[in-house]
Amino acid sequence: MGSMTTEATPDEASGQTTHQIRSGTVLPAQREDVELHTADGLTLVGELALPADSEPSASLLTFHPLPTHGGFMDSHVYRKAAWRLPALANLAVLRFNTRGTSSPRGASEGTFDGGDAERYDVAAAIELAEFRGLPRPWLVGWSFGTELVLKHGTDPSVEGAILLSPPLHRATDDDLDRWAAFGKPLVVLVPELDDYLRPEEARRRFARVPQAEVIGVDGAKHLWVGEPAVARALNEMVAHVLPDHPLPLPTHWDGPVGAS
Repeated sequence: MGSMTTEATPDEASGQTTHQIRSGTVLPAQREDVELHTADGLTLVGELALPADSEPSASLLTFHPLPTHGGFMDSHVYRKAAWRLPALANLAVLRFNTRGTSSPRGASEGTFDGGDAERYDVAAAIELAEFRGLPRPWLVGWSFGTELVLKHGTDPSVEGAILLSPPLHRATDDDLDRWAAFGKPLVVLVPELDDYLRPEEARRRFARVPQAEVIGVDGAKHLWVGEPAVARALNEMVAHVLPDHPLPLPTHWDGPVGAS
């Protein structure tokens, strides 16, 4: 995505400039390139975004859509989460490329394994969160990333998981039963117009996980295209990870911003 302008208006009371948060708006945060190291000897590349001036209240560990169909750490919902949520919700956001995936950040070692050897990638993300002392980690999967979360994400250190557009192609009923036994919260955001799994069928499939909350999202599609869809996804993340946080998230920002 190229650079986009950010609409700005003066705030007479504070003397600051108020910016409308648009698709390319980058809010203040501490951002650093990170490397994840897997138990089978690979180095994966990623980025950790932290609140600029405070310790995070909770953490999102994100798992991107299918890399063989264009998914990577910069897939737009995650990019916008990293650009906005450290400032708007005091969250830490980890993005990274799973094995064999490339982005402008770089290429992760290894080759795509259809969700099997990616178990080591999931473990490496959780280990990085533990090593860095990231508080209250939640796993966030999108499309293929939901399969990784369901198959490999039942780690005791995890607070819960949020799934965007789960196709339930690779994840089986056995994986759902494992999550049911795990007992941690499972939030399932299902677009009304999804290409693979729609709300009614999702409610039937996830019924075997008693703690799963299936939320149908009217008008949304599998790829969550458009600012209303992105805003809904980010608001749902914050609502479940930080239940006491004021919502909806602001649509304007007072102070300095960057642009993609």
